[in-house]
Amino acid sequence: MTETFVADNAFAAAGAVPRRRRKVVVIASLGWSLINFRLELLRRIQANGHDLLVLSPEIDEATATALRAERIRFVQIPMSRTGVNPVSDLVTLSAILRILLRERPDLVLPYTLKPIVYGALAGRLAGVRTTPLFTGLGYAFNDPAPEGRRRVIRDIVVRLHRLALRKVTVAFCYNDAEERDIRAFGLVPPHARLVRVPGSGVDTRLFQASEPPTDPVRFLFVGRLLKSKGVEILVEAARLLRAGGARFELCLLGPTDSNPDAVSAETLAAWRAEGIAELPGATRDVRPWLAGASVFVLPTMLREGVPRSILEAMSTGRAVITTDAPGCGSTISDGVSGFVVPAGDVAALAAAMRRFIKAPGLITQMGRAARAEVAANNDVHDINRLILTTIGLEDPVHG
Repeated sequence: MTETFVADNAFAAAGAVPRRRRKVVVIASLGWSLINFRLELLRRIQANGHDLLVLSPEIDEATATALRAERIRFVQIPMSRTGVNPVSDLVTLSAILRILLRERPDLVLPYTLKPIVYGALAGRLAGVRTTPLFTGLGYAFNDPAPEGRRRVIRDIVVRLHRLALRKVTVAFCYNDAEERDIRAFGLVPPHARLVRVPGSGVDTRLFQASEPPTDPVRFLFVGRLLKSKGVEILVEAARLLRAGGARFELCLLGPTDSNPDAVSAETLAAWRAEGIAELPGATRDVRPWLAGASVFVLPTMLREGVPRSILEAMSTGRAVITTDAPGCGSTISDGVSGFVVPAGDVAALAAAMRRFIKAPGLITQMGRAARAEVAANNDVHDINRLILTTIGLEDPVHG
């Protein structure tokens, strides 16, 4: 799918001052993420008077419609989001290179692993400056001492980053754990500047605060139904609470996945039959589900960057239970806006959930604190201003 539109800058953001017009290419690994995570950034690039093109695989009709509505040019590219098939990845590299040679942009801004590696490699070959946005190092770096296939994959990923990012002078990352590993593994050159941003941010005007329900207490998980996201741990914690007579509801909101780490269809069917949790499937608008939730739970065992799902929950005034996995526990204030528990610890997770069930006043108290924290630290407009002023696409005096 290839479509071209002329950017309409009549809606320029208040205070944004256009600088010299530049051509910018943003590369994503999933079409919908451009709308769900980066729409405000894309709008701001255009509002500053720049020519914008986005590249991504899997641009479905809903995403295409949303991009057309914003008059954002887009090109669908071939990319396998998972796997290390060299033939497939060479096809991706070739597709991006052809586009860069044709478009001759001033800057490539890729985010997530494959767009960073192959976008930066194509940028080097085309002579285009690349500024990567590390949103989380992911699977290859989850295990500090990987063995076998995981060790091989990590070594390949490290070498590819070093090759692709050799000329990078500035990059963005989300948290101190990511920054340490980027430096330790030499993913960017030693002289490259690493700028910390607190996640992709959340639009606090879109995700407005509301009073959380407390009778019964309703726990909500949002994300892909993966074992590494702690879904099985959460179900076990729910069983433990039910065995003790606790009264509550649990909703697991999210899609199934082709990932080998996905919870099996048979297991999901068994959970439905047991009545341990509601399993409504995927949604593209979590706001009604957050409005119906008392407490948000992300019991992940993955390093997450800064989880957007947590930020959205906090913005709506929901207390959070999450784990000490890198990027997660540091997103909230333990004991103030929620509770941080050890990753993989069923008993600790159940104990945190029980505190809200026994003292429902904490739900409102911590929810208000969560809203205040996210508004102060993670507003999407502040984050996008930082990104664009750092890379010279917005005047730092005015944004």
